[in-house]
Amino acid sequence: MSVYLGIDVGTSGTKTIAVNERGKILASATAGYPLYTPQPLWSEQNPDDWWKAVVATVRSVGTRAKLKPADVKAIGLSGQMHGSVFLDKQNRVIRRALLWNDQRTGAECEEIERRAGGRKNLIKMVANPALTGFTAPKILWLRNHEPKNFDRLAKVLLPKDEIRRRLTGEFATDVSDASGMLLLDVAKRAWSKPLLAKLDLDISLLAKCYEAEEVTGKLTKAAAAELGLSMECVVVGGAGDCAAGAVGNGIVSRGVLSTSIGTSGVMFVHSDEVQVDPLGRLHTFCHAVHGKWHLMGVTLSAGGSLQWFRNKLCETEILLAKKRKVDPYEILTAEAAQVSAGSEGLFFLPYLSGERTPHADPNARGCFIGLTLAHGRGHMVRAVMEGVTYSLRDALAIIRKLGVPVNQIRASGGGSRSPFWRQMQADVFAQEVCTINAEEGAAYGVALLAAVGARAYKDVVEACEATIRVVKRTAVNRTSAAYYDRAFRVYQSLYPALKDDFQRIAGLGK
Repeated sequence: MSVYLGIDVGTSGTKTIAVNERGKILASATAGYPLYTPQPLWSEQNPDDWWKAVVATVRSVGTRAKLKPADVKAIGLSGQMHGSVFLDKQNRVIRRALLWNDQRTGAECEEIERRAGGRKNLIKMVANPALTGFTAPKILWLRNHEPKNFDRLAKVLLPKDEIRRRLTGEFATDVSDASGMLLLDVAKRAWSKPLLAKLDLDISLLAKCYEAEEVTGKLTKAAAAELGLSMECVVVGGAGDCAAGAVGNGIVSRGVLSTSIGTSGVMFVHSDEVQVDPLGRLHTFCHAVHGKWHLMGVTLSAGGSLQWFRNKLCETEILLAKKRKVDPYEILTAEAAQVSAGSEGLFFLPYLSGERTPHADPNARGCFIGLTLAHGRGHMVRAVMEGVTYSLRDALAIIRKLGVPVNQIRASGGGSRSPFWRQMQADVFAQEVCTINAEEGAAYGVALLAAVGARAYKDVVEACEATIRVVKRTAVNRTSAAYYDRAFRVYQSLYPALKDDFQRIAGLGK
């Protein structure tokens, strides 16, 4: 038997799946771990927790699928992008990793743009502006605020690449994930030596870059023993979670766009050429498809906004759901479904972790706007879901304005599993939304990349064509779409009206 593992090192947990040569999922397992927020808008995790989750899920999948060690031919890795794992010369983790939604690096972003000769010049070098979530500002933050730790620094790895190091002993990354470090010449798919020089950073800090399907190494004896696998198992480049999720959704050709609602929200569209938003509102990164690129808009707290509402404000419903053995989200969604489109004038800005697209503002805050005595919890839940969907439309509007074709929208993530939220997306986007047969997202995408690396398919496009198909279509409700079109214009006016207040609020905490 030939089996391929896809491992996705996410923010809330790690998911591992096993697939066969036909793309059929044989087994799946997930393990969670804590998130640390030592200060407001800070976000950290312990890389040791990721490794423990990888070991647990790989072993679980092997048991559930009744796999022999030699059955697993290749592993594909995906993970949360931009996170920084700082290692010393002995490959010891220096401190907890700073994550993609950590917002502490505002001053470092200004420093990078200044050193690069301005924002426009930076975008010319690496196709993107400096954003607080990216990796390069985190490296400078370590240098500026923890100089003793910086003096010990020998390597900076992304989350999935720290797992790769523990699997293979190799320092390697892929071009899609590396694009989000703000240190890659995205057009040339190689590290930007000019920018590294301007930032006084040595290229030796960085891992070797590969394409997504290229083999980066084999399992070490110790890793193979711990995972219950063979040392002949190879590990391919893999991809950052957004590009991996796009492969898992078949977003590998022109005109197809993915909308994903997980902890964050992503609008992801394939591009055959390098296309750059001159204002830097969208990211332009290398795709996991060899020699291709993508544009991407990101909402930092998408499903995370609804998760926050559930965890902080719905303790009774969580307990009730446990007794009924149902998902708490089902209870909340049912309440939201009783409310008409627009939540009777209630709006929610989903900026609980600051924001990225289109407002690159670490100081942006979440808000309910328009509350009255007539509003109840169902209104608030629906407003949260609508606010998240509006934020994704913000990105979609920019994509369309740049002239990028969007012939089909495919929904994925937690938002795709809810018929109610799928319908809301179709109505807010004013375009049919499709779902596909594969629902494992990034983990499935890198399992396919592993299969390509093991030569089960000639390339990523062939792998997707052989395994992925549309299974559901959600048509637009024209009445709701007309309302949302008007309401979206109100939504877009709210951030500009509050921007200066957000800055003042942030200043109160200093």
